[in-house]
Amino acid sequence: MKNKELKFRVKQIQGPVQNQLMHSSDGQGYSPSVPGSYSHQTPAKIPPHQSSGQYNYSGSQNVSQLNNYQGPGQTLNRPPVAPFSRSPVQQTGPVPQVLLPVLQNSAAISSAGSFPPGASPPGLSNWQYSQTPVSQPVGSQASHLAHVTGTGSAQPPSSLSGNTNPPGSYQYAASPGGPPLQNSYVKPGSAPPPVTQPLTPLHPPARPPLGPPPVGGPPLIRPSTLIAGPPNTQSLLNSAANREGDATSAASDGSVVQNSYDAIEGGGLMATPHPSPAPPNLKMNRSVGYSYPTLPPGYQNTSPPGAPGMQASALQYPDGSKHFHQPALGTSHLTASMGGLSLQQEGLRPMNLLQERNILPTTLLKAPVPNLHEDIQKLNCNPELFRCTLTNIPQTQALLNKAKLPLGLLLHPFKDLSQLPVVTSSTIVRCRSCRTYINPFVSFLDQRRWKCNLCYRVNDVPEEFMYNPVTRVYGEPHKRPEVQNATIEFMAPSEYMLRPPQPPVYLFVFDVSHNAIETGYLNTVCQTLLDNLDLLPGNTRTKIGFITFDSTIHFYSLQEGLSQPQMLIVSDIEDVFIPMPENLLVNLNENKELIQDLLRTLPQMFTKSLETQSALGPALQAAFKLMSPTGGRISVFQTQLPSVGMGALKSREEPNQRATAKDIHLTPSTDFYKKLALDCSGQQVAVDLFLLSGQCSDLASLGCISRYSAGSVYYYQSYHHKHNPVQVEKLQKELKRYLTRKIGFEAVMRIRCTKGLSIHTFHGNFFVRSTDLLSLPNVNPDAGYAVQMSVEESLTDMQVVSFQSALLYTSSKGERRIRVHTMCLPVVTTLSDVYLGADVQAITGLLANMAVDRSVSATLSDARDALVNAVIDSLSAYRSSVLSIQQPGLMAPYSLRLFPLYVLALLKQKAFQTGTNAHLDERIFTMCQVKNQPLVYLMLMTHPSLYRVDNLTDEGALNINDRTIPQPPILQLSVEKLSRDGAYLMDAGSVMFLWIGKNCGQSFISQVLGVPNYGSIPQNMTHLPELETAESIRTIAFISWLREQRPFFPILYIIKDDSPLKSSFLQNMIEDRTESALSYYEFLLHIQQQVNK
Repeated sequence: MKNKELKFRVKQIQGPVQNQLMHSSDGQGYSPSVPGSYSHQTPAKIPPHQSSGQYNYSGSQNVSQLNNYQGPGQTLNRPPVAPFSRSPVQQTGPVPQVLLPVLQNSAAISSAGSFPPGASPPGLSNWQYSQTPVSQPVGSQASHLAHVTGTGSAQPPSSLSGNTNPPGSYQYAASPGGPPLQNSYVKPGSAPPPVTQPLTPLHPPARPPLGPPPVGGPPLIRPSTLIAGPPNTQSLLNSAANREGDATSAASDGSVVQNSYDAIEGGGLMATPHPSPAPPNLKMNRSVGYSYPTLPPGYQNTSPPGAPGMQASALQYPDGSKHFHQPALGTSHLTASMGGLSLQQEGLRPMNLLQERNILPTTLLKAPVPNLHEDIQKLNCNPELFRCTLTNIPQTQALLNKAKLPLGLLLHPFKDLSQLPVVTSSTIVRCRSCRTYINPFVSFLDQRRWKCNLCYRVNDVPEEFMYNPVTRVYGEPHKRPEVQNATIEFMAPSEYMLRPPQPPVYLFVFDVSHNAIETGYLNTVCQTLLDNLDLLPGNTRTKIGFITFDSTIHFYSLQEGLSQPQMLIVSDIEDVFIPMPENLLVNLNENKELIQDLLRTLPQMFTKSLETQSALGPALQAAFKLMSPTGGRISVFQTQLPSVGMGALKSREEPNQRATAKDIHLTPSTDFYKKLALDCSGQQVAVDLFLLSGQCSDLASLGCISRYSAGSVYYYQSYHHKHNPVQVEKLQKELKRYLTRKIGFEAVMRIRCTKGLSIHTFHGNFFVRSTDLLSLPNVNPDAGYAVQMSVEESLTDMQVVSFQSALLYTSSKGERRIRVHTMCLPVVTTLSDVYLGADVQAITGLLANMAVDRSVSATLSDARDALVNAVIDSLSAYRSSVLSIQQPGLMAPYSLRLFPLYVLALLKQKAFQTGTNAHLDERIFTMCQVKNQPLVYLMLMTHPSLYRVDNLTDEGALNINDRTIPQPPILQLSVEKLSRDGAYLMDAGSVMFLWIGKNCGQSFISQVLGVPNYGSIPQNMTHLPELETAESIRTIAFISWLREQRPFFPILYIIKDDSPLKSSFLQNMIEDRTESALSYYEFLLHIQQQVNK
């Protein structure tokens, strides 16, 4: 790129800025330089080859190359952007590579990048959608299979020495006590799970000098105080800029250490193993220990490994080493805690769906409880965080294929938790082969050895792990919090960093075109930002900046000492540059007054602007260049279709063609936003998109900027501060949640599973780095993820399997943390047991994610057909293979009784419905929600809850914080359940309807709605008055309680029989027939006809 005169104009902000000020011939020259804010670690990289995954439900990892992609590593001939840089880096050649400290506790740092030699990708399951991979157009939404190839060299941080945790951060919060750990899943007389050959470490484990147990008391114990709030989700780690290559560096001992987060977090089971001989005399032909008995006298005085008389090598124990001889649990391990047989009979009870109409539970459906011993089950992960579509895992892929049910996981990994054990320890204990974190489902062979529950390798217990700071007892590693909690968070030592933890950096990008100013959104956003400026997650290092744009890009200098902010206008949108190196991103605490001045001034600055063009693409490019030295979060507000510069789009929506399932434009019209998102991901930048538009803005294209950078999409249809005031409140509430919720930076997440199982497809907002490592530049507590799995090898002789997700992230306080969730499930060998453990909500959620991909890669009709076929295939398999006596009607196991209803609800949902006038952006936004929402919200959006609320009582009510919350029963979604004498609340997740019957009681109308009679109810009523009546208090308490349980704000519409919104209310009556969709009973008849073929 040749040097070029940079043209921009500096303007003191005093009043409204007219367009004529935005074009100036004054110029300044700058010498070319790489942007460098974290100057000592700006990498000189080889651009990676970006690729787009193919959509393919067989699970094979087919990856296609993306053409002509310029990676994020090109050198910029532009002024340095270094708000706090001391010495900008201008290297263009190879860079010294990172010298990572050796993990004290882990011998092998394995890389995850491919299947083991000889392993083939998982085979095609019969229930899956297509027999052949569907080729994916460039730029479409294929994040779950994208795989970056290429290498990148990284420059080391200046220092990784010293404790990275600030003083006072030592926490060891865990539930004191607890039951003894259950370690054996093996029935007496049965063969134990096979033990894989232990892997030879790349370097031997370093053990700290041995000595007496710690003295002077345990580390400071402090309960972790995480803000309790609406259920939320989150994800995992990646701290360095664009380290997805396979560059390596030599450690001081000459061994090879991977210099990427892929290596630091550790390889998954896809990592290539390094074979080594089995340890001598390791007897495994017996049941492993169930729990620790009282320690034998004198055991605590046994000399530790490495002391005189014992061998110090990793796994070599003399044949006569002490073993714990404990009674095994036997068959009771796999019986449910509530008395197995009756539970099993209920779960498998055949139901004729055509005859049993009232099958909907009157309370919210709960996740099924895995059929495990109660002592193990109470240690299991909360299903709100981690759940599987099948709580009984089929032993073979053939058995899974026969069941015609999808196998997958649904995660909400960064959910807000009121209680979370946080462990600060210099030793994070992990398996030396597969890098699994120690968890409640490992087996302790004795006090000094534990066996991994994922790969079955036997590992040493580190000396430090022998001491339990909670109980202050030495010699009870099985009682440590790490082994008593399925969800736990570690404070990560410096080995888990590629650079010092980044500061929280927030950049706001505002559309200020004439159309944007007309909506009035800028007043709401700036005021909400002003109100919550002090609540932004962060610390003394928090940085903030602002960009506005119409047909030009406007930067704002917030230099300390200025009396007011300065505007810098860049009119060259074809080759965007940063007009000054500093003061565009500034410290929030040190420049708060200037920032507040700017937020107060911005809404009035463009009121007279007549500029109608929108240069969103160039504005995002500018934002990326500004943020790339540090990483952080870009929040962009857009009100129309981008019309000039890179990324300009043309409307693809034909108003008269909304109703058909053919020719709907679900694929992006350009790959510009996907490419830019992958650049952002490589530099630890996430982009959140707020679309406030009354016209088609091609969300299918724009949404890629958030999808591949692990951001979020918010959509406010027809936003206008006067014409649609109810949207203003929604934006205020959701923006406050967005600004103040917890956030994790530079994160990566990896999901591991027991040997024999494999993960082949990911769903959510992220970029897949190195096969199974999800890159999450930002992780938020409201995001959900899903994965599809297959049984790659028979799970013979295994009674249980385990799944573990690990999310490595930087907190807003600058701490490197690892959040780990582990789930254990039983393995079964019969088809009836597979159906017994089916989780119908998780199955529906996973199928919805798959159907979105199918809509994009093929057509909406194909996706709808695949959803229907999923029901037909599973019920056909049940009828032919499980039912001993063939019966007339449509038979389903009790566990799947709601499956046809939920699939019909999906077919009527905005993402997949046909024959309606749903706007294209509205459909795309619903698809975004399907891919990014935790299961609990997705199900509410798919199958709303209906309550009668004109007769609320305190019977069965909840008492929360001195509030009484009524709990009315949930009703079926049919007009048959409505009475003209009542009032009914429909909770559809992101919207609520309160329908008032014509003959509703006078007391409800006056004491809850505050109007004298039915005719006085306003047409556009969206709020309930707070009245001092028992009925009003109950109704408002119930609605408020429902709203508080979610991160978004549902608008409440109060509707009558003649309300224009009545059609929207009736559209959600899933069981009733509509113009273009079958009723529930008709759908059951269709399924029955296909099943009986």
